[in-house]
Amino acid sequence: MVAGRPTRKLADLPQVIAVFPLDGALLLPHGQLPLKIFEPRYLNMIDDAMAAERMIGMVQTRAGGDAANPKLASVGCVGRITGFAETSDDCYLITLTGVCRFALGDELPQRLPYRQIRADYGPYEADLAPVADDDGFDRVRFLRALKAYLDRRQMEVDWDSAKTAPGEALVNSLAMLLPFETAEKQALLEAPGLIDRREALIALMEIDTAGRSGEDEPSALQ
Repeated sequence: MVAGRPTRKLADLPQVIAVFPLDGALLLPHGQLPLKIFEPRYLNMIDDAMAAERMIGMVQTRAGGDAANPKLASVGCVGRITGFAETSDDCYLITLTGVCRFALGDELPQRLPYRQIRADYGPYEADLAPVADDDGFDRVRFLRALKAYLDRRQMEVDWDSAKTAPGEALVNSLAMLLPFETAEKQALLEAPGLIDRREALIALMEIDTAGRSGEDEPSALQ
């Protein structure tokens, strides 16, 4: 394990970051994302990050490009490696803790096995603020939508935690964990603030509950 240090201002963030394109893997500020790294170029990326600021950018892809070099979404989230372990089969198990969203700037010429971009954190400086209470959080409405969504998909959640967790932590963790489509995950990432993300999450759960045919394979949420 490695410990993370808090980032309190934009000047603390690296202007050039390695990016890990991974559809469906959403990282949000203050959230924690476990990842298993096995592809050689990304093992190299983690080695380099661990020797420097321990920070990488998670980003989804958009249409175009090819499998080896897909086009990147316009917004990602930089995270700090706060957990690290190596497995017997030479994979890395890491935990990324979300720090701040960024707008993707120019991509650097690819001299390394992985891709690097210039990151613009300016539009998302508020992400660096401590976790805040969501005073307008209607937990009853939120949990009602969540229960219907989970029942429809035959999934489970820790209801004791769901009933007591701070609003921001609950909204962000579910946005990261629930199996939404890539475009829906990106919409949750790009929501301007917590209230917008909360309302988008409720809408996605309600739409899914109303529209699913029941033919999808069930998933398990731990």
